[in-house]
Parts: sequence; C-alpha cells; structure tokens
Amino acid sequence: MNRVTIFDTTLRDGEQSPGVSLTQEEKLEIAHHLERLGVDVIEAGFPITSPGDFAAVRLITREIKGTTICGLAHANPEAIDRAWEALRGAQSPRIHVFLSSSDIHMVHQLRKSREEVQELAEAMVARARGYTSDVEFSPMDASRSDPAFIYQVLERVIRVGATTVNIPDTVGYATPEEFGALIKGIRDNVPGIQDVVISVHCHNDLGLAVANTLAAIRNGARQAECTVNGIGERAGNASLEEIVMALNTRKDFFGLTTNVDTTQIYRTSRLVSDLTGMSIQPNKAIVGANAFRHQSGIHQDGILKERTTYEIIDAQAIGLSGSDLVLGKLSGRHAFKKRLEEMGYTLKDDELNRAFAAFKELADKKHTVTERDLESLVADELRTVQETYHLDHIQVSCGDHSVPTATVRLIGPNKEMLADASLGNGPVDAVFKAINQLVGVPCQLTEFSVKSITESTEAMGEVTIRIEGEGRMYTGRGTSTDIIVASAKAYLNAINRLLEARREAGENSIAYPPS
Repeated sequence: MNRVTIFDTTLRDGEQSPGVSLTQEEKLEIAHHLERLGVDVIEAGFPITSPGDFAAVRLITREIKGTTICGLAHANPEAIDRAWEALRGAQSPRIHVFLSSSDIHMVHQLRKSREEVQELAEAMVARARGYTSDVEFSPMDASRSDPAFIYQVLERVIRVGATTVNIPDTVGYATPEEFGALIKGIRDNVPGIQDVVISVHCHNDLGLAVANTLAAIRNGARQAECTVNGIGERAGNASLEEIVMALNTRKDFFGLTTNVDTTQIYRTSRLVSDLTGMSIQPNKAIVGANAFRHQSGIHQDGILKERTTYEIIDAQAIGLSGSDLVLGKLSGRHAFKKRLEEMGYTLKDDELNRAFAAFKELADKKHTVTERDLESLVADELRTVQETYHLDHIQVSCGDHSVPTATVRLIGPNKEMLADASLGNGPVDAVFKAINQLVGVPCQLTEFSVKSITESTEAMGEVTIRIEGEGRMYTGRGTSTDIIVASAKAYLNAINRLLEARREAGENSIAYPPS
C-alpha cells in the first residue's frame, strides 16, 4: 500500500483532554469538518461511558456518510453491544476493541494472567465481528509490553476476524528507533499480519508522538491515529496536521500519500481550537501563528527573493490565503460573503445576515478588519450552544479609587428581561457575580485567559474561561473589542454549555442493554 489511512480520534481521545467538554452539536460540527478534510476514519466516541457520548456517536453515525465511523469499546460484552447500538445504521461502521497487554497493566489494573487476557481479547473481537466486518483491536500499552506476548495476542484476534491491529504507545514511552523495530517485529512474526492493516496510536509525553508515528509508517504501519492540533490525554496525541504535512512535504523520502485535502487543515485546526478552548501555541508546527512568519532580516531577504529559501510548505497548501487586510466599514454584503467563501465558509442566509450585522458592528469600532478578525467573528456568531441566557446589556464602573460595580441585563429562557448589579474586586469579578445572581447556577471559575486576536489598540480581544459545575469542566469563549464584554460573553457561554449538557443528560437517559 502506498497510502496511509488517517484515523482521527479528536472526538474521542481529543475530548479526553483535561478541561474539554463538547456538546453533541459541536461534535457533529467537527465531524463535518473532518469529513471535508478527508480523513478516512472518525472515532466518534466511547459509547458505553455516558448517555451523552452514546447519543453523540449515534448522531454522527446518522449525519456523516463520507467516511468510516468508529466507536470505542473496552473488552467487555456490554461495551461492545453498546458501541454497535450507537453505530447501527452507519454506512461504514467500525468497532474498536482495546485491552491492556503490558505486565504492569495486567498485574495492577486488570489483575488477569496472560492466558486470560488472550482469551478475553479473542472472545471480544469475535463478538464485535458478529456485528460488523470492520473490527479494530488495540493491545493497550503495547510499547511497554513483551513483544512476544503481543505477537500471540495479535495472532489470536486476527484469527477471529480483526481487520486492523493498532499498536498504541499509550503513555508516550517509546523512542522512534524502538517503536519502528516493534512494528517490524510484528510484521515479521505474526501469522496472518499480511492480511490486516497495522495501525499506530502514539502519545506525546516525551514529545515524540509524531516521530514515533512516522517511524512506524516507515516500518510498514499504514494507519495513523491522530488528533487535530495534537490534543488528547495528558500531553496529547500525534498531531494530524504534522503527520499529513510530513508525508506530503517529504514524498521523496516516504513515497506515501493520504486522502487528506490539506487546504482544509488550517480551518479545521481553528475550529477545534475554538470549540475546545485549547489555544494553539504560536510556535506550533504547521498551524501556529508563527509558522509562516519571518523576523530575521536574513530570512526576510531570502523569502522576498524566493519563498522556498526559508519555507518548505506553501501557506496556501494548508488553507491560509496569505492576505491579512480584508475589509472595512464601507465594504458591502457581497464583498463580505465572497471573502468568507474564499476563507472556506459557506453560510446559510440567516447565518450570513447575523455574521454581516456583527461585521458591521465590528467595522465601526475598528479601522480595518483582518482575516483573523473574521475567523473569530464567524466562530463567535455561529458556533454557539443553545442560549438559555443571552447577554443583552452590560455596564461597569471602576477605577483606582472606586469600588468596581457591574450592571448586567440578560434575556432569560422565556424571553424575559433579567437585570442585577454587583460589586467585585475588579470589573470582571463584578460582572461574573452579577451573572451568577441572575442565573443561579452553582459553578466555580477554574481558568481565565485573555489574548489579542490581532495587533494594535483596536484589536479584538478573545477570552477563554473554564468553569467547574456538577462534577464536569465547561469551556466558554467570547470575543469583543471590549475585553469586559468578551469576558461576560465567555462566562455566559460556559454556563449555557453546562445547562445544555444538563438537558442532554436528561433527554438521553437511555438504559443500557443487557450484556
């Protein structure tokens, strides 16, 4: 095979990032972008874990038809049955079964012998195969397992119908040389391995996830499990955009391709960052703000003479236009729509109307509106949860010799006007206290960050916050040229997410089927 299958687990492992909690609609929106991006497999979730996760997988299964939809299940009959129930009706369903294979996991977590693990793996893969012909099996913590034992487990699951065997570096322990050797050992020692796809799933605890994935590919792996922006448990997963662009840029070395439309990378990256509240570091490879910026005079001179002197990737290849300045307050609706289409946004009429109104409001406050402003504006206007409470008005009073005071007016669930005022130790604290008094939702602010979307004193400010409520973390995001307004939007956005999750939990309290 000269093509690498891209298995995206942003909606499963990516959502396990600390502090990330996506609604069903947000997961579906990401899934649509992943489909447009051209990934081969979307791991939509872990259906047994909660009614909400089950419902999200089922929703994605019904809506997404252009790619394989995968559900994760541990080696348990109920989990496999539950995964199939969520996947039933998918155009191309896959059940992904996992079971630990390292001695440290078997002894301390599973408390099972090697023979018991082999028998369980075989039985659960056979059960999954009874539902679908596309079954993946992962020996968890494979990089810390005895290779000879892995060979035995893989031989048995292949015999009963596994079509993909995934080798996880679950705790990011491996180095490229030894991980590549592990894949080669599997190819050389497992009967029937030539009839299945070898996959890898690498974590980034030592910063080696992408390097380990590429080493595995060089040694015969033909499926890469990854996430957008590399999000995931602890230090994250192998980054989809880095793997894809490494294979794309170094075709001379790897001689391999993917189905990914690279021009969709940047937009998908921004979407995932916006919805998860996980900012992308400026020096992040491929999609970071500095990835195509040059400050050194020598570098600037080279770029002006010939781009390839200091850039190995064309920014347009990942969906960047290369143009910053776009529109101003005199720009019309047609120009606005055309610029959004050039950026990859296709809006319905009502969405365009809302976005254009917000653009005009922003353009009155800013002399020029950049592409990054537009991205943030579209995200703020269109990627919103169902609003139980809407921010209608805010006014603050503060100074070094006055007590910060905030007056807030919200539109409530029944379209009623709700207003209150509060004191605080700062204007943002006063705003949050006033909102708390109005909505009455117990929660605790755990994280608050502010960043400028563009340069200059006219810049749009972006606030990202996290709150903890009812045992879960919720992320809120808001943008405005007024940072206090942006803070209020972000806080209310997080509270609305909490309320929506509460509603979803009530609507999707589906009893588990018997095992």
